[in-house]
Amino acid sequence: MIKRTEVLQEVQKMRFTETYEGWQKGRLKQEEAASLLGVCDRTFRRYLVRYE
Repeated sequence: MIKRTEVLQEVQKMRFTETYEGWQKGRLKQEEAASLLGVCDRTFRRYLVRYE
């Protein structure tokens, strides 16, 4: 049985991946991507460093 936290983590990963792709392709500005994820610009940049 899948735990609720595991499901939420997977959803968060998928949201980040979609947002990251939009940012990388130039469809989203950094501020917009951060807003979609519900984080500040600085946190989005930190996510980028970890992801890349």
